[in-house]
Amino acid sequence: MTALTKRAPSFFNPVRMAGWGAVGLILLTPLAAMQVTSEVAWDAQDFLFAAVLLVGAGLLLELVLWKTRTPLARLMLAAAVILAVLLIWAEAAVGIF
Repeated sequence: MTALTKRAPSFFNPVRMAGWGAVGLILLTPLAAMQVTSEVAWDAQDFLFAAVLLVGAGLLLELVLWKTRTPLARLMLAAAVILAVLLIWAEAAVGIF
């Protein structure tokens, strides 16, 4: 195997790195907002809930993208995971149901 055909490990995939970075930024956003305004008042339980929800969804997306081969199935399953996260987040935030 030459240096030109050698692939980097899959955990260095830029799309994956951007996705996990987005999870971190989403978790840091309320922390930064709490420094600026008193209208955002998260406690440790809120951060734990958000972290479990987002990391769980990220791991589920990783599994979906790893196990599913067709682009349409990947898109539909990823959309379902993202929609579920948004619905859970909205329910936890304002109780829409």
